[in-house]
Amino acid sequence: MPAEDSFFLADFLENKQGKSALDIGTGSGIIAKTLSKNFPLVVATDINISALRKAHETVDNCICCNAADALRYSFDLIVCNLPYLPSDELLDPAVDGLHDGVDIPSMIIISASNLIEKNGKLIFLTSSLADYDALIQLCQSIGFDTNIAAKKKLFYEELIIIECTKN
Repeated sequence: MPAEDSFFLADFLENKQGKSALDIGTGSGIIAKTLSKNFPLVVATDINISALRKAHETVDNCICCNAADALRYSFDLIVCNLPYLPSDELLDPAVDGLHDGVDIPSMIIISASNLIEKNGKLIFLTSSLADYDALIQLCQSIGFDTNIAAKKKLFYEELIIIECTKN
């Protein structure tokens, strides 16, 4: 079942258009389903095979893999609702980001970075609970122009959507 962060990201992506999109860590598939309205090719990945089976009910191209490691295709847009919660150990890959909420997100960003076309976009959702400045710095260090595209205040955190454009 999608949570509030997924709905926030889906709403943000609703009018994005292009040729191809990748949803890393698709979970319920709500993001991939949203993208499929304006992108002829949408690929959804997840490390959780049960989540992929559910997502496959609405999305055709589902691949079980770690981040984007199994793919060799260039996309206009790559999106991810990152596992951003700071944690000492990886108990739930859907939410645990490890140290400062950046270890797992950094791995995902690096995995995605080589699959984005020039001037393509990487859009990800993180939280004020994570060290999102470190994620912005990582994106800039690997050749992205970055900006905070949207924020949503919740009672215990702020959801943050970061948009990165590949130079």
